Amino acid sequence: MIEIIRILLLLGILGAGATFLASGMAWWMDEQRRLYRIASKVLDGRPDGFIVAVGRDAAAGFRLASRQVLVMRDGGAHALLYQAYNLNGAELIVDNEVVARVLRDEPRRTLDQVAAGASHVVLRLLFDDPRHPDFSLELWQPGDQLRNEARSPADVIREARAWLGRCEAIMRRATPPEPSTPAPPPQIEHAAEPLPWEGDSEFEEDSLDEILDEDEDPAEFDPPRLL
Repeated sequence: MIEIIRILLLLGILGAGATFLASGMAWWMDEQRRLYRIASKVLDGRPDGFIVAVGRDAAAGFRLASRQVLVMRDGGAHALLYQAYNLNGAELIVDNEVVARVLRDEPRRTLDQVAAGASHVVLRLLFDDPRHPDFSLELWQPGDQLRNEARSPADVIREARAWLGRCEAIMRRATPPEPSTPAPPPQIEHAAEPLPWEGDSEFEEDSLDEILDEDEDPAEFDPPRLL
């Protein structure tokens, strides 16, 4: 009887340990925590702002100290790291309609009303990159209400609206670097050389007196005349 009790206790301890280990792994591999760890590693520190498209394995984050913006999908398998000054703006799209927008050097379009019954919510980030000019985070899709989470479409829209404010703050602080002007080429000074016809000549000019002293009589000199 005592042996049976010991076996049952041992099985209970092993079951509790396995349950605890499984719970710890589930917590560690949670989508938001896993993507947050990836962003912290890539950005060389904890992100100052981070948003996750729950259920899509996609996220975006930024860190002011490193002046970088990170976007990733497929659990980080596909990621892009931008300099903060490459961020040109952001749009909040609800049910295929742009309801709020912030763009560099343009007035902000604010969100007038939060649609509590929205079925599709997208946060679209715009970058100064011809190859990858934008990145879309699908924050809410039809069927997301079936997931075991307390968020609603209104909560997602408010979170995305807060991100528009963050993007605007980043664009105000992170200005593109000024193009460097090339240094002028060094000027080489040459010593002034006399012109060929300047200086002492090998031939001395004859003075008028010497010409007049020649054998010819000046009176017999016939100057040219106009015809």
